[in-house]
Amino acid sequence: MQASQILRPALDAIGAQIDARFDRLLPLPDDPRRPLYQAMRHAIIGGGKRMRPLLVVASSELFHVDRERAMRVALAIEAVHSYSLVHDDLPAMDDDDMRRGKPTVHREFGEAVAILAGDSLFALAFELLADEATHEDPFVRCELVAALARASGAAGMTGGQMMDLAAETGEFDLDVTTHLQQLKTGALIGFAVEAGAIMGKVGLHTRLKLRGYARDLGLAFQIADDLLDVEGDPALAGKALKKDRVAGKSTFVSLLGIERARSRAEMLIDQAIHHLQGFGPEADLLRAIAHFAIERDR
Repeated sequence: MQASQILRPALDAIGAQIDARFDRLLPLPDDPRRPLYQAMRHAIIGGGKRMRPLLVVASSELFHVDRERAMRVALAIEAVHSYSLVHDDLPAMDDDDMRRGKPTVHREFGEAVAILAGDSLFALAFELLADEATHEDPFVRCELVAALARASGAAGMTGGQMMDLAAETGEFDLDVTTHLQQLKTGALIGFAVEAGAIMGKVGLHTRLKLRGYARDLGLAFQIADDLLDVEGDPALAGKALKKDRVAGKSTFVSLLGIERARSRAEMLIDQAIHHLQGFGPEADLLRAIAHFAIERDR
């Protein structure tokens, strides 16, 4: 059975759970803030793979973390991810018209509201993590906040986005492109995988295994994205494709070619799964996610 057949029900289920929780978290106010909340809901409810939330839940299950607590962290990382997409889509950056099969936030609500919606989603993520409902131990909450802040900032996702902007005017080799993607894509995936260990108060040895899994998964995931950008169906992707090639950016596909890029992704998935040695059936969802990373069509 393909990983996609195993994972699709899990992704559909967590997608519905995430949407329901954000629907409750973001009721529309009857005051001038209403367009801001509408934009936030447009950005975060409906669509998207929800892979990062599923990684949080899957890693939390390894250490018997309460599901509702794990879901709060899943909401936080999805809020950060969605904020990044809202800002990445702006005319000053990628200037995209479609995201998750619908108009981008700035196309629907204007640039000013889109910037504020992204800012608000980013703030919401840390509000969720800092709340006692996420974990009774304040040291655990502080570690979650610090870890997500590192993964989101200049040493993580936004640093990778800065490198991505620079890629439009410079030629990056494979090492630099790999580092770019480890920051832009991999940092949040790393947080998602380690979040369960943080909440479970697990030691460094086990965390190193999960970090290795996340590092290899993140790169494989990005190579798969690069392959889909070349070979994929825009209708399934819910966004424009082939933009990197038009912009002249270095990608794993442009540097390695399609077949070598696909082979590297498969090698990385094998390595990611190898990092899970020592875990039993409780890690099967993480193994399936790894396989799904290169099987998916969107």
